[in-house]
Amino acid sequence: MRLLASLLLAVSISTAAQAQLAPPEPPQIVTPKKVEPNEANLQTHGHYRNKAGQDVHSPAQSVDGKVPAGASAKCRDGSYSFSKSRRGTCSGHGGVGAWL
Repeated sequence: MRLLASLLLAVSISTAAQAQLAPPEPPQIVTPKKVEPNEANLQTHGHYRNKAGQDVHSPAQSVDGKVPAGASAKCRDGSYSFSKSRRGTCSGHGGVGAWL
């Protein structure tokens, strides 16, 4: 019994020592996949370039009434915005009715 306890203690100390000596693993960085709207589900197909230089789909109504993929907000006029930032979202569409 003492031999087993001594062996378990030795393994425990060895494992703790190895954990202290091993370099920390780098954090896992997960980049969210950019979801683009399905053009076939939108009534209009305009785009604009935002201040960050990104091409963004203009606010549009969905054909089937469902929230389109990639929508970030629903404007007060019922259209969906695909804005990449909150500033200016749904301007010209009555403002933001709800963030998605």
